Amino acid sequence: MAKNEIKYLTAIKQEKPKKKFCRFKKYGIKYVDYKDVEFLKKFINEQGKMLPRRLSGNSLKYQRKVADAIKKSRQMALLPFVTDLFK
Repeated sequence: MAKNEIKYLTAIKQEKPKKKFCRFKKYGIKYVDYKDVEFLKKFINEQGKMLPRRLSGNSLKYQRKVADAIKKSRQMALLPFVTDLFK
């Protein structure tokens, strides 16, 4: 038996990743406002791309509403289309 070998009697506990949830359903948000830029920034990465459902945790219904709101705010020049280090 080597001296550098470490053995554990019990399994090492690993932290579970947080369960994703739809913040719209949880907080009862019915309308996604395209003028609320700070809220929409939560769904955009550093390059200005929209985050997919698997990363944001939104349901399909609200992901579509978020996508429409982001597109509308880009057309109104509230959000940039492409950027470097947006956040």
